[in-house]
Amino acid sequence: MAVEKMLGLGLTAVKSNFVRLRRPYKLNFCVTYRCQSRCLTCDIWKMKPTGELTLDEIRTFAQRNPYFQWIELTGGEVFLRGDIVEIARAFKENSKGLYILTMPTNSLCNQQMVMEKLTEILKLGIPRVAITVSLDGYRELHDRIRGIPGNFDKAMSMFKSLKRLKETYPGLYFVFGYTLSKLNQGQFERTYQAVKAEIPDIRHSDFHINLAQISENYYNNQGLDIRPNDAAVVEELNSIIGSREAQIGVIPAIENTFLKNLVYYAKTGRAPMRSKSLEASLFLDSYGNIFPSIMWNRKIGNIRELDYALDSIWEGDAAKEIRRMIAEGSEPQQWTACEAYQSIIGDMLSLVSPSGKRA
Repeated sequence: MAVEKMLGLGLTAVKSNFVRLRRPYKLNFCVTYRCQSRCLTCDIWKMKPTGELTLDEIRTFAQRNPYFQWIELTGGEVFLRGDIVEIARAFKENSKGLYILTMPTNSLCNQQMVMEKLTEILKLGIPRVAITVSLDGYRELHDRIRGIPGNFDKAMSMFKSLKRLKETYPGLYFVFGYTLSKLNQGQFERTYQAVKAEIPDIRHSDFHINLAQISENYYNNQGLDIRPNDAAVVEELNSIIGSREAQIGVIPAIENTFLKNLVYYAKTGRAPMRSKSLEASLFLDSYGNIFPSIMWNRKIGNIRELDYALDSIWEGDAAKEIRRMIAEGSEPQQWTACEAYQSIIGDMLSLVSPSGKRA
């Protein structure tokens, strides 16, 4: 069954190279904007969310849109939702082709609670569950960027617990999520060595790298000066790419392509390929608002006003206008993993060469 779902996702992604998909296969869903972090790169934590989607509403949405093969639950901190297991269950029970569920964590929730809930999610039988443990620096630097003393040590403990859990659930996949910004520029290798002192068998490939970017409709960080120096960050990204251990498989290949394209983006400020927003994927926030992506502040509807079904908006005038803008290259320039992976596998002819330039 897991192989069938993996092949189903693969076939859908390949199909997106040649025709416009009739429905999205990936959902980026912010389940809550609540967050205990005090990050210097993101202002989500300053939000005081009220009126977020209830579990019953999420269940209705899952029932009326039963075709997702890839779901990313994000926040805020996803484990602040006491019903996170039931949210995952709702999508698992309705999207029969669901292959992968991904979630980030800041490691600040009670770790025993997180492990218990994650174990319940793994027992649902989703073939692959991926966790990203946020880490933005060595001990002092991470705690300063995140605004929480002791956060580094909690991230180390979380990663070790995930390693133990994987012994029972081989479908669990996890990495550190490292966001390069003006605040930690040039400090990746020192961070890696600090982690290695805690986790001796850690590899460079156990880190997923992102570049700090501005998003008004998600990070709420449009007033922050966080972009790293372009020339220096290109050098650091190339160093990170060169230090990564060789791996075989589709996911490592996509990740390596993402990183090489990230160099292109850092050099030029331009997305290296056309996005698949409102074709392969969409962003749904915790209030039910629908956006093309986490980086594009253009609301095109709310599921509460659409009887929780996406069909009408997917073929509506607003969606058509968004796709026209994407085709013309007039969408906001972005390159984040939330949106980039489906661009990579759905736009194979536009992959960049190893030099970081368009092929």
